[in-house]
Amino acid sequence: MKRYKAILYDIDGTLLNTLDMNMYPLLQIIREELGEDWAFDQVTRFAAQPGRKTLADLGIRDIDTVYARWVRYVNEYGPGALAYDGIDELLDAAEKKGLKMGIASSKRRRQYGIDMGRLGYDARMDAAVLCEDTEHHKPDPEPLLECLLRLGVEPQDALYLGDARTDMEAARAAGMDFAYASWGSFFPMDRSEPEHYLDHPLDLLKVLE
Repeated sequence: MKRYKAILYDIDGTLLNTLDMNMYPLLQIIREELGEDWAFDQVTRFAAQPGRKTLADLGIRDIDTVYARWVRYVNEYGPGALAYDGIDELLDAAEKKGLKMGIASSKRRRQYGIDMGRLGYDARMDAAVLCEDTEHHKPDPEPLLECLLRLGVEPQDALYLGDARTDMEAARAAGMDFAYASWGSFFPMDRSEPEHYLDHPLDLLKVLE
């Protein structure tokens, strides 16, 4: 079995369950800005992309002002970001194996500090490449390649864990293997598509043996 030297992680839908805390506030933004009532399943398609791009796709003009309000609604929503069951054990196992760990995400740095910092996960990462760090975003491979550069690891020696097709496309373009986090995904994938199809975070331990 292939031996990896590093794991790169997506955050939303992969390490953390942030869907409700992001999408219900987005529904509120849509009501306020567009005067329309959308169903929850109509906005889940925006879950994997940067927030400002979502607002632009919706045709909202004053993106900076509306984005700041959306962020405020997100951070006022319920319990905030929650780790999926098994993530703590996965990170523990990766650390014990001496694997380097990094983040390649479209999340903005301030929100990263809130979501990952509250759980102590930011301190466990050897590198974090976020929205502000690259000109291009997934499915472009730039965030993944930048993270690998910071880790000092070659693409063929690393694995990317994510929940969206854009994650897989970015991994393929970067020359990395991809593991599909089905537990948090709203982007169905056939089991034959990724190198590793995972039903639960701890399934990755078998890949790392």
